[in-house]
Amino acid sequence: MTEEGPRSERPQAGAPRAELPPEKGPQGEGRDERTASAEEPTAAPAGGDGAGEETGRQRLLAGLWPPRISRAQLTVAVLLFVLGLGLAIQVRSTSDNSALRGARQEDLVRILDELDNRTQRLEDEKQRLEDQRAELENSSDQAEEARKQTQQKEQQLGILAGTVAAEGPGITLTIQDKSGTVESDMLLDAIQELRAAGAEAIQVNDIRVVADTHFTGTGGDIEVDGKRITAPYVFKVIGKPQDLEPALNIPGGVVQTLEKEQATATVVRSQKIVVDALRPAKRPDYARSSDQ
Repeated sequence: MTEEGPRSERPQAGAPRAELPPEKGPQGEGRDERTASAEEPTAAPAGGDGAGEETGRQRLLAGLWPPRISRAQLTVAVLLFVLGLGLAIQVRSTSDNSALRGARQEDLVRILDELDNRTQRLEDEKQRLEDQRAELENSSDQAEEARKQTQQKEQQLGILAGTVAAEGPGITLTIQDKSGTVESDMLLDAIQELRAAGAEAIQVNDIRVVADTHFTGTGGDIEVDGKRITAPYVFKVIGKPQDLEPALNIPGGVVQTLEKEQATATVVRSQKIVVDALRPAKRPDYARSSDQ
């Protein structure tokens, strides 16, 4: 029997080879580190997302504050401030001067009509004065012409002062106050409306209305220049009827105000109104003509 000695182990076909341990040394260590870094991902530092976000905020704040303003930006900012201030002042002044913005439509219509009437009266007065000047310049006897115009002026001033009687076209306003609710200020408002519409002579009952006429008292006990008057209150007014009547009948005017107080107001046009109540001529105590 043959004695078998130890057999050397040989690698068989298909058997896996044993891996050699990595070589040690400077070169081996460097090669292994490069391989590990290439194959294994680098671990993110703990809290990497929060740290990155905080860093972005800090960079944003650092970019915004302190502000870095150039000279051009400062100039544009000053110009815009001045422009805005000017616009604000203009809007405020426009609002302050718009006193009629909140007025009612009927009030605006009445104001517009009164302005038109006053403008027309001023134009007529201007034309009359120009005609008088032309007559004085072209008249052969200027002294006689001047005397005639002086007499006409005296008559006109007498009508305004209530010292002479007057007649002409106009209206008659009759106010019935059975309940005694008409106040003195309502009659005064009627006088003011008539004057604004171009009334040239006014008489209330038997009292001539002039520049210094005043109304006092309450309903049923009204005085005009210290004289008591009773209803019905009759206004005789000389002027252009086409202007006087609409001034009283406008929405919110005298007629509607009296109707709200259970009074009635009737307006009648006429081509001949006689105002014959007179006021005594008074010589002024202090005023004198500048020609004296």
